[in-house]
Amino acid sequence: MPNPTLSIVLGLLSALAWGTGDFFGGLASRRANALVVTAVAQTSGLILIVVLALAAGQPAPALADLGWGAAAGLCGVIGIASLYRALAIGQMGIVAPITAVLSAGIPAVYGALVLGAPAAITLTGFGLALIAIALISSAPRAAGRPAGLGLALISGIGFGAFLILITRANGAVALWALAAARTTSALLSWTAALINRASLPRDRRAWAEMLGAGVMDALGNALYTFAARAGRIDVAAVLSSLYPVSTITLALTILHERLRRPQVIGIVIAVIAIVLVAL
Repeated sequence: MPNPTLSIVLGLLSALAWGTGDFFGGLASRRANALVVTAVAQTSGLILIVVLALAAGQPAPALADLGWGAAAGLCGVIGIASLYRALAIGQMGIVAPITAVLSAGIPAVYGALVLGAPAAITLTGFGLALIAIALISSAPRAAGRPAGLGLALISGIGFGAFLILITRANGAVALWALAAARTTSALLSWTAALINRASLPRDRRAWAEMLGAGVMDALGNALYTFAARAGRIDVAAVLSSLYPVSTITLALTILHERLRRPQVIGIVIAVIAIVLVAL
């Protein structure tokens, strides 16, 4: 049954999980090859999703539901690969905000087209949330080539498409659809790692961080899926896309990083946006 309040809560919990997963993934990438980090994280996330699906007693999915999941997984991998490449050749202060805003904006537009435009106060919250995401995700400008801009657009479109496609599967087998998405992304990630001859790390901390990244990312996917089922997909997508807040909070607390002024402003705007959407 529709439950807007539950959708908001689950959307915010999804942002918390995704942000935590990104934090662990970032730490792991400092100790191991990024392709290996992605592959291990996708695999650990797949195991969690399968366990959750079995525990929930979800029925066997139809082929169409698995197809939606596989398509979502393909889009997700394209988004991740494009993001990594864009960050390598472009300006992080431009790449990250474009990717984050598109990943939130595309499902928001889709939700408005399919479900009708939300209330004016909710639309205002959406607008503020997109601004907050851009500010929070921004980084100091550094030397980079414009080529990263095109890849950033592809990355944002890939992530946005994932958020839409994963909700197309039957809600009764949503976790199995996520498992199909994870299977697709894990296979593609391991293939890329093998082609590039990326070696597995020996550092135990790297393994713990990779596994933690996968578990939290998969948990975020599950929470987002249920948030979109309980309410509007645009509300769930915009709120869950506030995940940079939790990433930055962890970096501030654990790594003792400092917030820059645009990020502080972005966090304040994000809080206002959440209140408006909740209202």
